[in-house]
Amino acid sequence: MAANPYNTDLDRNPANHQPLTPLSFLERAAHVFPDHTAIVHGGLRRSYADFYARSRRLASALTQSGIGRGDTVSSMLPNIPAMLECHYGVPMCGAVLHSINTRLDAAIIAFQLDHAMSKIVFVDAEFLPLMQDALELAQVSPSVILVDDPEYDGARAAFDGTEYESFLGEGDPDFAWLMPEDEWDAISITYTSGTTGDPKGVVSHHRGAYLLAQGNALTTSMRKHAVYLWTLPMFHCNGWCFPWTLSAIIGTHVCLRQVRAAPIWAALADETVTHLCGAPIVMSLLISAPKEEQRALDHTVQFFTAAAPPPEKLLADMKTAGFDVTHLYGLTETYGPAVVNDWHEDWSSLPSSEQARLKSRQGVRYLPLEGLDVFDPETMQPVPRDAETMGEVMFRGNVVMKGYFRNPVATQKAFEGGWFHSGDLGVVHPDGYIQLKDRSKDIIISGGENISSIEVEEVLYSYPAVEIAAVVAMPHAKWGETPCAFIEAAPGHDIDINALRAWCRERLAAYKVPGKFVITSIPRTSTGKIQKFALRDYAKELVQQT
Repeated sequence: MAANPYNTDLDRNPANHQPLTPLSFLERAAHVFPDHTAIVHGGLRRSYADFYARSRRLASALTQSGIGRGDTVSSMLPNIPAMLECHYGVPMCGAVLHSINTRLDAAIIAFQLDHAMSKIVFVDAEFLPLMQDALELAQVSPSVILVDDPEYDGARAAFDGTEYESFLGEGDPDFAWLMPEDEWDAISITYTSGTTGDPKGVVSHHRGAYLLAQGNALTTSMRKHAVYLWTLPMFHCNGWCFPWTLSAIIGTHVCLRQVRAAPIWAALADETVTHLCGAPIVMSLLISAPKEEQRALDHTVQFFTAAAPPPEKLLADMKTAGFDVTHLYGLTETYGPAVVNDWHEDWSSLPSSEQARLKSRQGVRYLPLEGLDVFDPETMQPVPRDAETMGEVMFRGNVVMKGYFRNPVATQKAFEGGWFHSGDLGVVHPDGYIQLKDRSKDIIISGGENISSIEVEEVLYSYPAVEIAAVVAMPHAKWGETPCAFIEAAPGHDIDINALRAWCRERLAAYKVPGKFVITSIPRTSTGKIQKFALRDYAKELVQQT
């Protein structure tokens, strides 16, 4: 085969090829809009010029502390300005940011610090005692830098080490920060929840972060100078890459230490927030807030959710309150959301029940994701587009992780066949939109029939008195297993189990109706996900008790 003539004497060089990195977004924002407000936190207003200078100071101070390319710097911080600075300053010195979930226990934090080989930890005063407990269990001994956020009004443990502002003061605001040597270089490591074993360290690269950050702006139609409220934890998939997105569109970050209704409503109205992300529980928090805490909005707020489909009534209430809700889907391994329920204008004229059905679908691929499909995992053939045949959702493209850190076996398994295997089961509708039906480990097989726990949960959520629903398999002597429903009642409601069972019988095939309903408090992981593994154990205990 002849050589491609367009490659002859046309080589890559510094003039025509630079590694892609989202760090360049902040540099540009600071140069073009230096005085624009980048960060709001309580009474603090910080410009892009200051944001950039502080991030460079952080990179400089880390470099002076011996941190370089490939080193891990951990952070255990809420949604405060220092966390945003870490998303830039840490990779600006070539290091890799490890954001720790603030809801974890000491043993899991210790595991992560050891596995990531952390050298420095930035920790908020609120979480210092927990971090100290974790360090007593850890093998590594990272330096601890205390972040004393003025918006924190709780107890402060004794600390005689270096504080964040003093550390930044040692850095150079004009530091010549490091571009990645290659855009494939790691920018962050984020750990999975580890509900079925040790957490896995998901490694993300500069290229993927650059692309998904821009993909967020395109997908969510974020205009220049949009205002984003931080209800989604930044430790969760690097805040779905929004810490970098906002610099690309010269937007404003509105920080929030805690997800509480009153400050959210105040920020929405007072700061003219245009976008926020959160689980359906955040929607419920807003809608159920006392009337004196709620504020009338003179603009529509874009709300992006990526958990279970919100009930029809909640969607209607959100619309009335001034929110436009869009469903996203992704995993830690895809930098956060890489699938969007792209809305068609003609769908808006459909009945609300039909709109809710359409909104419950996960959707189609983000622009920066090259491949998304549902496959039979055995044959690696796409399933029919019939909205019924289930397969495994798989991803391919530049916004898929590098792999699992120091875990080649898990990495190889995740990428079998040249696709990332999500472990989620779904179907494809005739219009090409995918819809999740279950996690592979959560599917219920009763008498040889597959039952989607998500399908049963959707019916339960449609019952007015149900606040939270989770369905798992319960062992059964005849059928092998049957659905068992765990229910949390909505505030001010009592649930009649017989009435709920009748509700399900009207809407589900008989074999899909839960054999048992349990009204209880439903356990969740530190990230708010329902702990189905715990519920499965509970269901087994219930069988043994009968």
